[in-house]
Amino acid sequence: MTTIKLNHPAVTKQVDQVKTALGGVTLGNLPAGELGSNKLEFTSKWIDRETNLEKVFEQYIKIVQKNVEDTRANIDLLKEQDEAMAHTSNGYPSR
Repeated sequence: MTTIKLNHPAVTKQVDQVKTALGGVTLGNLPAGELGSNKLEFTSKWIDRETNLEKVFEQYIKIVQKNVEDTRANIDLLKEQDEAMAHTSNGYPSR
């Protein structure tokens, strides 16, 4: 039987690094002040497209944040289960 061992501190550290890096990810705002008073159709479409991209990017960041949180919770759960199994396998009843 193959044993898979969870190195909880190392995995947790990596997940925390992802979370920290994700916090620094930004798309940036539209340079609306630099557009001047252009009323070209292209400019309007470009602004709409950029606004939509910002919304999609924000949704993506939220999804990734949720995945990181879920991963962290799963890692902690695996650690608890490993500890419970180790406790039981040592002849002690689980609580």
